[in-house]
Amino acid sequence: MKTIAERIAEELKVKQNYVENVISLIDEGNTIPFIARYRKEMHGTMDDTTLRTLEERLTYLRSLEERKETVKKSIEEQGKLTEELSKAIDEAETLSKLEDLYRPYKQKKRTRATIAKEKGLEPLALAIMMQGAEVPAKLAEKYIDKEKGVETVEDALAGASDIIAENISNDAEKRDILRELIKKTAVIESKAAKEEDSVYRNYYDFSQPLGKMQGHQTLAINRGEKEEFLKVSVVIDAEAAKTKLRKSITTKESPAKDFIYAASDDAYDRLIWPSLEREVRSDLTEVACDGAIHNFALNLKPLLMQPPVKGSVTMGLDPGYRNGCKVAVVDGTGKVLDTTVVYPTFNETKREEAITKLSAIIKKDKVRHIAIGNGTASRETESMAADMIKRIGGDVSYAIVNEAGASVYSASKLAAEEFPDYDVNIRSAVSIARRLQDPLAELVKIEPQAIGVGQYQHDMPEKQLEATLTGVVEDCVNAVGVDVNTASPSLLTRVSGLTKTTAKNIVLYREENGAFKSRKEITKVPKLGPKAYEQCAGFLRVPESKQVLDNTAVHPESYKAAEKLLEICGYTTEDVKNKNIKDLTDRIEAKGKKNIAEECGVGVPTMMDIASELMKPGRDPREELPPVVLRHDVLDIKDLKADMELTGTVRNVIDFGVFVDIGVHQDGLVHISQICDRYIKHPSEVVSVGDIVKVKVLDVDEKKNKISLTMKLAKSK
Repeated sequence: MKTIAERIAEELKVKQNYVENVISLIDEGNTIPFIARYRKEMHGTMDDTTLRTLEERLTYLRSLEERKETVKKSIEEQGKLTEELSKAIDEAETLSKLEDLYRPYKQKKRTRATIAKEKGLEPLALAIMMQGAEVPAKLAEKYIDKEKGVETVEDALAGASDIIAENISNDAEKRDILRELIKKTAVIESKAAKEEDSVYRNYYDFSQPLGKMQGHQTLAINRGEKEEFLKVSVVIDAEAAKTKLRKSITTKESPAKDFIYAASDDAYDRLIWPSLEREVRSDLTEVACDGAIHNFALNLKPLLMQPPVKGSVTMGLDPGYRNGCKVAVVDGTGKVLDTTVVYPTFNETKREEAITKLSAIIKKDKVRHIAIGNGTASRETESMAADMIKRIGGDVSYAIVNEAGASVYSASKLAAEEFPDYDVNIRSAVSIARRLQDPLAELVKIEPQAIGVGQYQHDMPEKQLEATLTGVVEDCVNAVGVDVNTASPSLLTRVSGLTKTTAKNIVLYREENGAFKSRKEITKVPKLGPKAYEQCAGFLRVPESKQVLDNTAVHPESYKAAEKLLEICGYTTEDVKNKNIKDLTDRIEAKGKKNIAEECGVGVPTMMDIASELMKPGRDPREELPPVVLRHDVLDIKDLKADMELTGTVRNVIDFGVFVDIGVHQDGLVHISQICDRYIKHPSEVVSVGDIVKVKVLDVDEKKNKISLTMKLAKSK
């Protein structure tokens, strides 16, 4: 029997010793970001996504092993655990297979079969299954017992039939036979539950083979059923299934054959099919949720890693109709300079007043960029901003910012602590401004589920979604690194090894003692012990430190190795500080990677990571990504014409296509078939959230506010 490490190694197609090393590291309390970055030699440079998959499988397989022991113990206590059954339990590869084996021995609520057993009819059922020469009715005569409620032969036979049906239903092999048939032949159907148009109209007469169901289709029909617009069913040839089940029962030409077949049909209709139909729907939903959660993760990572527009005074506009447009101006560090409310959507007079008022603030505070939330009244606010920029001239630009989750954050306890003197709506405008300046630092304050990338986030298993998305946030934060002297508690909490308590303690220590002057000083923070320091140190930056390595991703444990590397290659830490190192990797190649790594006392992957940091100290990996599109003018959907070529930003990547912001408030859809000239299973193979892409307009439906785009023609030029 394979060990957990062997199974995971096979599944992930990696060396078993690497898997064993990672399991040991996890068990020792190391975090995935730390393992991914600083223990590469031990896991063969697996990326953080693979390591998280490994961790998930480890948790699942360990739970499976624990469940196996519980099941065996329960069956053993009943005196029914055989060597054959014990072996089958040990070899079960999934929880569902294990539960199938346990089904006959599980303590059940009273069923028709248990009631029949209470009446003493189990020996009759066993006698019939033996298929002797006597007819079932003759056998049943011996079991008439009015005191037990068995008054006639028919009562006895009905009870025996119930017992046989339940035994057939509890047979794991028979269920597996039917599962195979379902996989090959089942069809998912949905029909309209009421005569009313809805967003589910595409599923009012829908039919799809089980094997071809797409995740987004499953989630759509599930929600339509929940909202009572759809009736959903799994359809299979019941007669073919019953025939298959009958053939799986060992029978011979005997007086009991027809009776057993009738019990088999009853087992299928009453017990097996309802259970398997629920299982099919559950499995489909599980696969769809896994796919959707994976899609969330794919979208969330590039959204968090969008390049920051740092160092400039920024005005945040949170559009609205009834309550007006909330305004907040923040300086280059995110500190609030000004707040107000204007009403550009009320009438032309109010619009002019808004332009005059905001123009004065822009001049006074020297605003460089305007961040406009993409929610209600965004289109009108964008139009006003474009007019204002034309009038005031100068170097002012604007960008549309995804405001998903801004209202959730502004009403949160965290926002109240951060901005106790500001109204909830103003907090939202501050968040929008800061999202342009540093998306990652601002978005970590919001629960990942509320950020709004992907599909059907509210239909996902909450714990699974939260765990996956939290992992993505942590990986992004740790990939970028965090300035320990400016980071908020929210950002620090996402750093490897830190908790809410230690994150708050870092901020308290900073407030009481001034800025940290070195990484080593972090060890003085209360409740931040050696293990936590080991996990977090490499991800925390201290720009103010005299030790230049404190502002890089080089871990303190590797400082000696870094200094040795510099010495071997003819450099000093002063060269690092002055950013004078340009050809370090070339010198390493010339001298031989393996030899230098051995001399430095580290592995080759760690040495190359150190070299990368020494060449670009304090670098932000987000700066290497396409910059945010800053605009000066606005387009209207009426301005769009077929064949018009535009540049846009990918806002969301879903199963059937990509939504692209082309500057007309309404995102356009590039269907999966219009993304490229080759077959792709999923749009994420080609594009990610935040990508800057060229698109061509295919069709515009002003009434439905729909824009169809293609990336094919634009790319073919």
